[in-house]
Amino acid sequence: MKGSRDLKKHSIVSSLLLVATVGTMLHSDELAQLLSKEKQDIFRYQESSNTLQSDMLQRSWIQPIRLQYRKNYTTQFVGDTINTSNYSIMIDQPIFKSGGIFYSIKYADALRGANATQIQIRKREMIGNAVNILYNFKKIKLQQEKLRLLIKNDEIDIKLKSDSYEAGILDSSFLDQAIIKRNRDETDLLVLELQLEKFKSDFAFLSDKDPDRLKLPNLKLIGEKEYKDEHLALKGDKLIAKEKGYLSKMTWAKYLPELSVQGQYIKGDLNPLFANPNLRDEYTNYSVTVSVPININSLTDVEASKVAYMEASTQVIDQKKRVGLEYQTTLNNLRIINKKIALDHKDEKLYQRLYSVTKNLEIAGEKTSYETELMHNSLMTKKLDQQIHKIDKQLQLLSLYIKVNDVF
Repeated sequence: MKGSRDLKKHSIVSSLLLVATVGTMLHSDELAQLLSKEKQDIFRYQESSNTLQSDMLQRSWIQPIRLQYRKNYTTQFVGDTINTSNYSIMIDQPIFKSGGIFYSIKYADALRGANATQIQIRKREMIGNAVNILYNFKKIKLQQEKLRLLIKNDEIDIKLKSDSYEAGILDSSFLDQAIIKRNRDETDLLVLELQLEKFKSDFAFLSDKDPDRLKLPNLKLIGEKEYKDEHLALKGDKLIAKEKGYLSKMTWAKYLPELSVQGQYIKGDLNPLFANPNLRDEYTNYSVTVSVPININSLTDVEASKVAYMEASTQVIDQKKRVGLEYQTTLNNLRIINKKIALDHKDEKLYQRLYSVTKNLEIAGEKTSYETELMHNSLMTKKLDQQIHKIDKQLQLLSLYIKVNDVF
């Protein structure tokens, strides 16, 4: 069958990455440019904020160095006010946390990746929404064109049945049905007009560009392996699981021994009333501290972090199943749409033959021009049906595209 042959063609290209070949406006590397400047700026600020916060978190184990300057005044002694000044530099830095420092750096990296993935997911969804609107915008225009052809056929049908009714050949109920059908088609045309205006409004919220002037991208099927490898939600869950794993180790490490060094450099005035040749006005203090926290909730805290890691790891397994089902569902939907296109093509060939026959019979005087026009309009609706169903295919492929990383 033709549908089966079409599916085989998709299987051949299934090893290819999802690509888009479009007109002057929508090149593959410009799809993100569909979004308005404000939307692009929001995502850029989110990405920048994530980078800065992750950098801060990665260095959070480094304690600040404290600089201090002090000016002292005392009136303790009769007849005089004594003033002294000094400045100091102090550090209190852990240098060993039983692996806690190493895991905190790894945790910051994993959190950076997880947050970046979530930003990318939101961005891809917004781009996908914009492209989805473009497809539906074109689809509605094709549906409007089809309805106009059907309304023309309705008018011809009403004319023919009116003549038959006036000649006493046809019952009035047949004419009533023809009028009702025309009114229904005209109402459907108005509904499509409202939908078109809604899509224009929705697109204007996402993009500054004119949807009437944009050419549609032509998406192709991405291979199942590439889809799973580049799936953003799955990547995000893997990074979250990694983040929870490092957090679990950090939790465990914070209840183990910690080694810290303290140092202080001081330079200042000596009190002239307590002069002592053994005292210096410039000196250093330093020490080493080993500490072990004792917390009644330590075991519960460690166990809770392990459970959170196990939950995140299980979520990855569940997400893998969901991704596989998503892909197979899309393949099934494509298979059905291919069958619809094959049926449309079959009907087109039939109407093409009937149109040729009717036109020849009109020339021979056996058919009217109305009947020829009816066949021609029906032929054109079948061609439009194929274009509409091809857009349905693109919408199915788009459902895969918005869930993967930039593979264009």
